[in-house]
Amino acid sequence: MSPDGLALIGPLGLAALASSGWQVSAVGGLTLGADPVTYAIAYASALAGTPLRAFTVRKEAKAHGTGRLIEGPFREGDRVAVIEDVITTGGSALRAAEAIRAAGGVVAGVLALVDREEGGREALLAAGLPVLALAKAAEIVARLPIS
Repeated sequence: MSPDGLALIGPLGLAALASSGWQVSAVGGLTLGADPVTYAIAYASALAGTPLRAFTVRKEAKAHGTGRLIEGPFREGDRVAVIEDVITTGGSALRAAEAIRAAGGVVAGVLALVDREEGGREALLAAGLPVLALAKAAEIVARLPIS
């Protein structure tokens, strides 16, 4: 959630989505991990002149108010990218995709900052969801300084 991180992640995520060919109109994922990444991408998209709407998927519907699982400017029929900070098992992205589909959205794929390479990518692919990750855990570890 640092300003430097958001300034870096937003344009990188937007570029990954542009090169994916998914042609999405909105981005969002399960709160809380996906939220800062989603908002950074939406902000970068506005600056680039290609605005994507951002939304968040609650873990459960609130008992009061609208009672919705999805908050924000999500619309039925939206083609969306599910956003993740980290893919481990794929469970969070699968929960978000289920909520999006139940609300009438079309899930084009999953974009994550980091794939921890612990089976999540394979679970998402098995569920028919294309996956993009800006980095893999092994790539990050390989760049760590050795003490």
